Amino acid sequence: MLDSYRNKLDRLKEMGVEPYAYRWDRSHTAAQVIARFEGLASDKTEVKVAGRLISRREHGKTQFGHIQDSSGKIQLYLRKDTIGDEVFQKVSLLSLGDIVGAKGEVFRTKTGEITLLVKELVLLAKSLRPLPEKFHGLKDVEIRYRQRYVDLIVNPDSKRVFLARARLIKLLRDFFDKRGFIEVETPTLQPIYGGAAARPFKTFYNVLEQEMFLRISDELYLKRLIVGGMERVYELCKDFRNEGLDRIHNPEFTQIEVYQAYADYNDIMIMVEKLFRFLASGLLGKTEITFDNKTVDFGKPWKRLKFVDALAEKLEANPLELSESSLRKLAAKFGIEVTPDSPRVRILDKLFEGLVQDRLVEPTFIIDHPKFTCPLAKTHRSNPELVERFEPVVCGMELGNAFSELNDPVEQRKRFEEQLERNEKFATLDEEYCTALEYGMPPTGGLGLGVDRIVMLLTGTTSIRDVILFPQLRPNP
Repeated sequence: MLDSYRNKLDRLKEMGVEPYAYRWDRSHTAAQVIARFEGLASDKTEVKVAGRLISRREHGKTQFGHIQDSSGKIQLYLRKDTIGDEVFQKVSLLSLGDIVGAKGEVFRTKTGEITLLVKELVLLAKSLRPLPEKFHGLKDVEIRYRQRYVDLIVNPDSKRVFLARARLIKLLRDFFDKRGFIEVETPTLQPIYGGAAARPFKTFYNVLEQEMFLRISDELYLKRLIVGGMERVYELCKDFRNEGLDRIHNPEFTQIEVYQAYADYNDIMIMVEKLFRFLASGLLGKTEITFDNKTVDFGKPWKRLKFVDALAEKLEANPLELSESSLRKLAAKFGIEVTPDSPRVRILDKLFEGLVQDRLVEPTFIIDHPKFTCPLAKTHRSNPELVERFEPVVCGMELGNAFSELNDPVEQRKRFEEQLERNEKFATLDEEYCTALEYGMPPTGGLGLGVDRIVMLLTGTTSIRDVILFPQLRPNP
């Protein structure tokens, strides 16, 4: 097959065809031609379109075909007596996948299809590889991820998802910009990773002769800006966690983190409700969405579910009073897998996910987590064993994390030190962050949301790799 494509290229060159053009002065996209058809046809306006040849059929001295551009597709009609014998012969050497430019006038065929009567056809780029057979789409998931460019050509749903992702990111920025938040940039390479408990990616900074880490979170830098008087900030960027990969996890992911001075987690919950209503309405034109065969409505108030109470009901015991060994036994009883080195906090999270979170469908805030699970959140004002933290969950999928931020520098240092004393995995103590807090940080509400998961939710996509243009894959064998 590849040989036949190259043979056609050689033959075209022998006929004097330049197979890779420098430019084409396109006057209309396919969608514009269709939208403006009546005026273009009545005025016999000459239009110039361009796109990839996705179908072709010959009928003696005529040929029909479709080209596809970013806006859609349009039919071409070529007649030998219109374009001449020599050009007609060259057209016969074109292959599906070739990119062409066409000039002519539009008309409607007997079947009602808007069509361009071609007066000039120019090869703009010769394809040397065939599109998937019969243009029925690319089904092999591995190939779709490795050759996303082919996936985008032949699978309209893939293009729909990524166009929706681009619109959603713009909507995210619009929402926070209109509320007086400033978009900022913080370091991707950090000397101390922090803001979450996760295995970092390591690298080495040659000039500084120092080991560095790809950030796992933006939190500790963004809160430095709150200390500095930037009262509303957000960052939308890539974060990196050198951990598992599954349907909803990817080690390289997009996150938006938002911090608002003089607010607490109650204010942030209200903001999240408004945000998802805004995103769904802006992207879909409605607040009701369907994901994984479940339908939910962001136009309704979110439920609030207390972490400890909900888990205690399933365990028939107060999880705060259970030791690590007791939690392990309960995990085994309920068939929830935990690794031998999983700390108490991780076992607790796994139990909650398996027994409570996975069963939640309606938009829900999981609120008031155990204090030892989060060193960066403020102690709950009504219960010293808890912190003011919430996680938004929709259709069983956790979408983020939020706190009333801890702003007591003495307490913050103590929390970090306690983590280190317990020898918690990936615990760190960021001295510069502690120093920043000592200058005084106002009461602050903070929020982190996984953008990839929001895209999944609002596009009805159930795998995170289907919303990432170029997901990392193992090398080809």
